[in-house]
Amino acid sequence: MVERLDAPQPTFPLPPLADIPDEDVDKADDAKRITTSFGSADATLPNIPAIVFGAASFSAFYNDDDHIRGITPLRTTRLALRYDIRAFDTAPFYGPSEIVLGNALKALENEFPRSSYQLFTKCGRFGDTRDAFDYTPRGVRASVERSLARLHTTYLDTVYVHDVEFIAAPKAPRTSGDHRTALGVEADAYGLGEGCEAVVCGAGDREVLEAIGELRTLQDEGVVRRVGISGYPLPTLLRLAILVKHTAPYTPLDVVMSYCHLNLQNRTLLEFKTAFERRAGVKHVLTASPLSMRLLTSNPPTWHPASEDMKEAIKRAVQVSKRPDGESGLPELALEYAFQKAKEVGIPTVVGLGSLKDVHENARIWYAVDKRGLGENEEWKQRVQGVLDEEGGLLDHSWENPRFSK
Repeated sequence: MVERLDAPQPTFPLPPLADIPDEDVDKADDAKRITTSFGSADATLPNIPAIVFGAASFSAFYNDDDHIRGITPLRTTRLALRYDIRAFDTAPFYGPSEIVLGNALKALENEFPRSSYQLFTKCGRFGDTRDAFDYTPRGVRASVERSLARLHTTYLDTVYVHDVEFIAAPKAPRTSGDHRTALGVEADAYGLGEGCEAVVCGAGDREVLEAIGELRTLQDEGVVRRVGISGYPLPTLLRLAILVKHTAPYTPLDVVMSYCHLNLQNRTLLEFKTAFERRAGVKHVLTASPLSMRLLTSNPPTWHPASEDMKEAIKRAVQVSKRPDGESGLPELALEYAFQKAKEVGIPTVVGLGSLKDVHENARIWYAVDKRGLGENEEWKQRVQGVLDEEGGLLDHSWENPRFSK
């Protein structure tokens, strides 16, 4: 459950660290440590690890209450750190995620001090309704202050204004489909044409700018190190990033993150990355959800926003990618593909990790990709993408933009 800023905070107490198992399964395979990181042209900003721990897994979106309240989150966090996964992505919208992650990191501080990892969180979104978004300076500051307390830290490495597409003024000829035309023939329709750089399309754009302004103030105070925006639709994120660059007294964003746009089903972030950097001056572009919020598995969540046509196509892709033992090979193929493509262009990947098995598997797959590239499984990935391409052009298709629940 998401807690409003003025609500009492839940507690998730942990037993003493000495009472928590630390067995062979809690140890990293030293040969598979993930040491790759990506920098930017701005040498004053630290590199971002190639793999970022997605802590939405510490929420009801992906796990039940018993899991979240148990010791698995701490053990998962510890194992990730031992694999040199040294960055964590969370948000107030992810229910207890900040609290659970913060408690785990606090318990592990002797082995992993605060200086050994980076914390990424978000502000502005607390639910699915319009009144659950607060981009005001007061709301942004209160959110950051609460995140600091929850995460037991005096600073945050990155704070995003969360899911800006809900608040920004709508400016697009369509809300689903292949949006790469925004980079070319339909640039004007998306508000991305020449001469549109400083155009505020409505009150929502001003709210986004106001939130970014307060984060910049917090950055000046030393509380926040990077300022950015996050969300789903790439044209909206690009338009806002360009607007920030061209609106005084703002400076270009340090970071932008989009989810579900660099994976086997949708690769469009690869083409938008250059525009973020060249047109908007963004220093870091991140991708999240290489499994497309578990769409690219044999058991996607019921709440997933993809269309029924997309879900049916994925079911066929699951069948196409079955291994000799009868299990679906789709998740592994999807991770391999996403990791390789992100590595090629220097995009850090936020991947949800909810168990020791998740950490070991992701480290194993990253190691395999790092050592041999796409290689032997390339034919299988092409088969999966062939299914999506044949099913009404669902390859590189972005689903309907999210809406307020009321």
